[in-house]
Parts: sequence; C-alpha cells; structure tokens
Amino acid sequence: MSEIMNTQQITGIVGAGTMGSGIALTAAASGESVIVFDSVDTALQRSDVMIKSTLKQWVEKSKITSEQSDEIFKKVHFTSDLNDLSSCTLVIEAITEQIQIKSDLFKKLEDVVAAETILATNTSSLSITLLASGLKCPGRFLGLHFFNPAHIMPLVEVVSAIQTQTGIAESARRRVETWKKICVNAKDTPGFIVNKVARPYYSEALRIFEENLANIPTIDFVMTTVGGFKMGPFQLMDFIGHDVNFTVTETVWKSFFYDSRYRPSLAQQKLVEAGFLGKKSGRGFYDSQISASTYESQINHTKDLHIMIFNRIFAMLVNEAADTVYRTICSREDLELAVTKGVNYPNGLFEWGEVFGYGKIIDILDTLQERYREERYRVCPLLRDLAKV
Repeated sequence: MSEIMNTQQITGIVGAGTMGSGIALTAAASGESVIVFDSVDTALQRSDVMIKSTLKQWVEKSKITSEQSDEIFKKVHFTSDLNDLSSCTLVIEAITEQIQIKSDLFKKLEDVVAAETILATNTSSLSITLLASGLKCPGRFLGLHFFNPAHIMPLVEVVSAIQTQTGIAESARRRVETWKKICVNAKDTPGFIVNKVARPYYSEALRIFEENLANIPTIDFVMTTVGGFKMGPFQLMDFIGHDVNFTVTETVWKSFFYDSRYRPSLAQQKLVEAGFLGKKSGRGFYDSQISASTYESQINHTKDLHIMIFNRIFAMLVNEAADTVYRTICSREDLELAVTKGVNYPNGLFEWGEVFGYGKIIDILDTLQERYREERYRVCPLLRDLAKV
C-alpha cells in the first residue's frame, strides 16, 4: 500500500460485494484512492472483475476514455488485511445486515484507523445510534446509505446518530458530494427517509392483492401507466429480492413498535419461506417460466378499479411523506430529493400531492379508516394542515 500513502484523501471500503464495489468505483472515479477490504479472497476477486467490467462498459459507451479507465482502476487497491485501512480518512462498511457482525467489525476498525478517521455504515435499516454505542469514540460515527447500484444511483442518505459530533455529518456530506452524489440529511429513525416513505408502495399493493381486490399484473399495470412509476410494486419487489424487501419491512415495523402502517405481508413471507426470492431465483410474484403475454392477458382494464388501486397506494405514500417531515426526520426539500433520486418516483410526493389535492387524499384515507377501523389509515396532522393552506 506504500504507493498510496501520500494521497491526502483515502477511502476504505469494508465488504467487496456489489454495494461495496459500487461505492469503491464511485470514489475512485472522482479521483480518490480507495482500499477495498474483504476477509474472503474470492469476494475481492469478484470485486476486481466487477469494477473492470463496469469501466469497460463506460469506455464502450464513450463515457470515459481507455486511459481514464486505467487511471481509475489504478486507484483501487484490494486487501484481506484490515490493518491496510490504517491510512484511510474515511471508512465505509458495506457488509451483511447483522448488527452484531457490524459492531464487532467497527470495534476492530477503531484499533486500526487514526483518531480523526470518520467511520460510516451503509446499513439501510439498522440503528446508527445502536451501532455507535459500541464504539470507544462514537462521535465520529454516522450512516452513509448508498443505493444499489451505488455507482449509478445518485442519492446518499447522511444519517447522524445521537452521538455523532457536530460537523462530522457535514464533513462526510461534503466528501461524498465530491463523488458527484446528491446527499440528503436524515434523522436516525427506522428506514431513514426512503425505506420509510417507500413502504406503502409495497404494503398497500400487497394489501389490495391479499384482499383479492385486484391481481398482481393489474396492480403493476396501474402503477406504471396511471401512476407513471418505472416499475410496479410487485415487479420492484421481485427485482429487489423478497429476502431483502421483506426483512427491511419487518425491521421498520418492529422498530416502530409494531405500527400497523408497516406490518409485513403474509403473502411475501410465504415467498421467502419457499425460497421464491424474485428475479435472482427465477420466481417471486412472477414466474420467469411464464411469458409476459400471459401476465398481460390477466390485466383487468376496468377504469374504476384502476382509480381505486392508484388512489389507495398514492394516498398512503403522500401521507407517509407528510409523517416523515412532521416527525422532523428530514426537511420537505430533502424528502422530495430522496424519492425522486433514490427510488425514481415520477414526482416529489408533496409536489404531486398538492396537484392531486391534499383534501382529496384526506378523504381517501378517512374513507379507508372508516371502512377498516385501523390506525393504518390515520391521517398525518401535517397533511390536514396542508389541506387548509
């Protein structure tokens, strides 16, 4: 590692999987030297191949020259020795979503890196505060949540723990913004911004399906054609992987003390139990052995049904956005950025809700609460205030 010791800014990445490799490539492409650590040599080899392959694609698409590709790759160094991260000024962890494994790692990292090194986790749903609590110097710890694939998706959620010292989040944010990322600040709350706000897109669609009000192809058709979303909720869950999506939903639900708005779906749980995890296993809500035309033939084109599906899911999304700002988890501006840049929604939810009509959204939710008598459909006070403006 001697050839990079004189570099002012060195980023360490722990975990050579898809996410870690994507973050490493992002930092290297911005000009920083990067050290990728993994205890498994085959993981490092796969990371090497993935980064080279992506750079080759960039060259083929004329995004960079072959000379630039070589320069970027020279900035990435692979190691299976944790001590090689000692020169890093920022270390980002991107390993398995198990809090004990992460905690053990950070305790080891504290003994390796300098006192001023910022330590960050890329967790999508675990408590930043809880992870920080196991450190001798928790003030330098925070969350930097990148979205997959990290070298393509522009958003990063910057999440401060209760213990994070003043200035650490801003310093990390400025650093990541030099990597051409769009950063939003989030309070350490279950799901942060995106994974909290996005829950109704899945959960209300699942609710409609489980009540046999509409089938899967119809719901996806409505949300992509009427709603303008790039993928329907069931297509997206299959793409993400049900093991991942279900776990995030379950974590958010438990962390919010079993609030009914975040309750997981039995239908999705059964897919996980069966090993039908979506695209990566060939079967999820959709089966890769069944043709797209077969699913298209199952779409119900009744207009009133389409209106019901869109209204229920959309109203829940806007209400969740209002709740997120009401709880001061983030600013309204950062929320709009988060949903458009993090999950590619066609519009910001406040902007969209205003055009749709806040009063109309409230009426939809009040009607649902009257029908089901569930707290799930309670209207956020901020939403009622916005309807009065």
